[in-house]
Amino acid sequence: MCRTRGCYSLSNMRTNEVMVRLEAAVRALGDLDVSAWPEDTLKEQLGELSAALVAIDAQLTRVADEVRARGLRIEEPVPA
Repeated sequence: MCRTRGCYSLSNMRTNEVMVRLEAAVRALGDLDVSAWPEDTLKEQLGELSAALVAIDAQLTRVADEVRARGLRIEEPVPA
């Protein structure tokens, strides 16, 4: 049986883990600079890169749609 407090802690821990992983993915994408790749390398990797970009786009769209479905807006952070 699940206790409310225990479930909340577990859920919060999972949420924090997901946010850490999401931030790591953003950093990884920030490190990607295809403009520095040689043309041959880009052509060789284009299929995999395209598949990854399409998959990322689909997941971002899904998450954004789920947020919007709850009546919330996704806004760009205001720089400090």
